[in-house]
Amino acid sequence: MPIPSRAELIDHLVRTRIAGAVATPRENNLDHYRRLAAGDRRHWLGLELGDRWTDEQDVLAVMAERCGVSDDLGHRSGQDTIDPELTVDGLERMATLLRKAAEGRQRVLLATGHPGGLLDVHHTTAKALRAAGCEIVRIPGGLRADDGVVCQFADIAVFEGGATLWHTHSPAPMATILDALAREGRPLPDLVVADHGWAGCAAQRGIDAVGYADSNDPALFLAEAEGTLRVAVPMDDHVVDPRFYEPMTAYLLHAAGLNAPY
Repeated sequence: MPIPSRAELIDHLVRTRIAGAVATPRENNLDHYRRLAAGDRRHWLGLELGDRWTDEQDVLAVMAERCGVSDDLGHRSGQDTIDPELTVDGLERMATLLRKAAEGRQRVLLATGHPGGLLDVHHTTAKALRAAGCEIVRIPGGLRADDGVVCQFADIAVFEGGATLWHTHSPAPMATILDALAREGRPLPDLVVADHGWAGCAAQRGIDAVGYADSNDPALFLAEAEGTLRVAVPMDDHVVDPRFYEPMTAYLLHAAGLNAPY
């Protein structure tokens, strides 16, 4: 796949609505910011935010700065946005961590709560890291969390139930993996590449973690602002065609000095 320039990637992100005028409505974004500020742990994504983010307006300010949503307090409904420049900035910061992992042949765990959208992004990243000499962490077998199975598919940790890979924001699957690795006396990952509660839980445990995050996932951006999460890449995490992410993945791996396995 050709490697897009920064300008070409930004154009692609906007055309495919990975960034720019995204599908997530303003009402949904504000509802999630409000719930997080009210202490709803389902929106904390495995992070411990304490009483530091109890004002919805403070959450909105961070989301405007780091994600690119509108900072207009009077804008309560309709279209909201993700700044594609911030998306590419996040990819470049993530690339720095991937490059470091490759140079140090680190142990990397990749996981997703959005298998319908991001599974191939993570799988392509895993293949490139393995080719560069990284160890892709193999999770213990027989793990369960949230009334489902925590398993590994195409090198990526996922949540499965009823022979279906499930969308989940829960941190419990990642906690289950990390606890099982510790019980077996195996080293924890040096780096976690994930999203949702998978990324939040790992970051809260003190592991270097990077994650993709939608405009309605404020916890990961707050964690990045506080230095708990290394990188939060703002983007719509489930667009209509998963192949739309391929140029973005190619740009990421090229920036990391990795050979994209296409």
